[in-house]
Amino acid sequence: MFYYTRTVPDFITIDPAEPTPIYVQLERAIRAAIATGRLEAGGQLPTVRQLAVDLKLNANTVARVYAELERAGVVETRRGIGTFVSMSPPVVSRQGGDQELRAMTQRWMDEAASRGFTTEEVLRQLGSDQSRTR
Repeated sequence: MFYYTRTVPDFITIDPAEPTPIYVQLERAIRAAIATGRLEAGGQLPTVRQLAVDLKLNANTVARVYAELERAGVVETRRGIGTFVSMSPPVVSRQGGDQELRAMTQRWMDEAASRGFTTEEVLRQLGSDQSRTR
């Protein structure tokens, strides 16, 4: 199997081999970048056309994600200027608490294991990622 990822800009990684739809991967990547501060409130996102070209995606896919994020209040589009992270992004509720986090973690660990990563490798990577985001 041919496996590759496309990364542009550095906060967006799309994996065409992953079973998760491309538009979901893109939306998650943008939301994660905002949550971790890689994209700050008021920061400008690439244009739909530029992001589509950079990621080699259909522009309609990028437009769909931007539209969904705008409906959710995460970004705002200023006609003729661009798309920006909302100055007051919606508060994310932590529905489900520890049980939901445990389930999410298990799904992610299962995915990592299916790609050949050990628990130790995942934990080491998480530790190095955390030191970069603080």
